[in-house]
Amino acid sequence: MVELRNYQIEIAKQYAEYRNNPIIFDNGYDKVPNPFTLKDAKEFINLQLKKELPQRKLIYWKGQFVGEIGIEIKEDVFRLSAEMGYFIGEPFWGKGIASKAIKLMTDYVFNNFNIIRIEAGVFDFNKPSMRVLEKNDFSLESIKRNAVIKNGKIINDHIWVKLKELKE
Repeated sequence: MVELRNYQIEIAKQYAEYRNNPIIFDNGYDKVPNPFTLKDAKEFINLQLKKELPQRKLIYWKGQFVGEIGIEIKEDVFRLSAEMGYFIGEPFWGKGIASKAIKLMTDYVFNNFNIIRIEAGVFDFNKPSMRVLEKNDFSLESIKRNAVIKNGKIINDHIWVKLKELKE
């Protein structure tokens, strides 16, 4: 069973271990420290604990911490949109956890925030992430060609989107 929980400082060591995986780093933004230390984990978790309405959640599977998922709400004219990001610790890949977590987070976001559009950017080579978004009724909206430089390589960014059903 997959569930989303609020952050707890007790998982900092495991969070740092999962987050510090080079494969996970390769699929994310460079603003994430590399290596990702226990100090980084504690600082990040403490930031999350201060938020009144959490935009990020921990992913648990069968009662065990396995990853994280969250949104960043955009600003200005894009303020009704959010960008979603997530990771699952490598020991738990291939178990359908990300797909269930995306469903739970999408429902949470649409029910708790004034958001009508969730998007997720996925680098060219991350086919598993594209599959879990597609399973959750996200649509491939665009491919931003040569939009990303990661590890010295220029790659495409696939933009997947899910829209909230608006009531007329």
